[in-house]
Amino acid sequence: MEQGLRPMALTQLSEDERLFRDTVRQFAVEQIAPLVRGMDEAQQMDAKLIEKMFGLGLMGIEIPEQYGGAGGTFFEAILAVEALSGVDPSVGVLVDVQNTLCINALVRWATEEQKRRYLTRLAKDTVGAYALSEASSGSDAFALQTRATRRGDDYVLNGQKLWITNAKEAGLFLVFATLDPAAGYKGITAFVVEKGAAGFTLGKKEDKLGIRASSTCELVFRDCVVPASQVLGEPGKGYKIAIETLNEGRIGIGAQMLGLASGAWGHAARWAKERRQFGKAIVEFQAMQFQLAEMATEIEAARLMVYNAARLKDRGEEFLKEAAMCKYFASQVAERVASLAVEVFGGSGFVKDYPVEKLYRDAKIGKIYEGTSFMQLATIAKLVL
Repeated sequence: MEQGLRPMALTQLSEDERLFRDTVRQFAVEQIAPLVRGMDEAQQMDAKLIEKMFGLGLMGIEIPEQYGGAGGTFFEAILAVEALSGVDPSVGVLVDVQNTLCINALVRWATEEQKRRYLTRLAKDTVGAYALSEASSGSDAFALQTRATRRGDDYVLNGQKLWITNAKEAGLFLVFATLDPAAGYKGITAFVVEKGAAGFTLGKKEDKLGIRASSTCELVFRDCVVPASQVLGEPGKGYKIAIETLNEGRIGIGAQMLGLASGAWGHAARWAKERRQFGKAIVEFQAMQFQLAEMATEIEAARLMVYNAARLKDRGEEFLKEAAMCKYFASQVAERVASLAVEVFGGSGFVKDYPVEKLYRDAKIGKIYEGTSFMQLATIAKLVL
């Protein structure tokens, strides 16, 4: 982060939080930055990089120490996502889904046996994926067609999931299916499905505009047998698990977009100091100063909103409105700042030799996944009106 973009007083961190953030940031600069372009072009996450993130504890931040995790806070997970996304939002979302969705759901809803079995793996070497979306259930998240039928001590799953983040790397999937479509949301049930389960296969891998190193795949279930012991929570209570984890996940996407915007600003500020036109650095022109100042102001506002929502969550206070607001606003800021960063670079910003082109592509998804901007506005309107 540039010296001129220090956090304001209301976003100050404790000494431990600052050390954690700086450690993650240093890791991102040293270990991730050299891989970014190659992973983007290959549309594949570097396997050794994932191993390093497990070793650093980034894949199990909130997992209690008794299960092999770091025993950290939700706010620390948000700091990690922000720091990683400043270098590569693809890596940021991998860590985000692992922590804010998969781990959070298991910590809150799993039985003790399930925690011992699955949290220990998620802390050590297993990537998790969160499988809710389908072709007919995007913003209408609970219009699920994937069916779960009880057969003795098992459930049999049939259906397809689309746009599942981390799918290629994952060894563990939280899958939402309905026991009875006529029951609406009351029939939805959450299952823990392991990679390699009979009747479960990965389908098409999407060829995306941005965050290309992050895998997004279709999941196919054809008579996939899942033991009843792998139901998460209770049958028919999957909607509650989905709602509560997605509320937390929106703060994670807010952090991803915040990190992206901060990274784009840093690149733009450095370029403005180095690029010379008409005999002086372009940062000396008032128009450029004002543009960078406006970008910095919007980033700081987004940071305040993201950090506030995360702090509320950790304190056990209501945060639904704040989560929707920070996700909505941070995604707006990320797209705007990344676009302006491309313009600061001029023609150089339009080519892949410089990092802002990728960040601009990456920013678009922030307005779409884990609840579109329209859905966030609908939530905010309901709560404030």
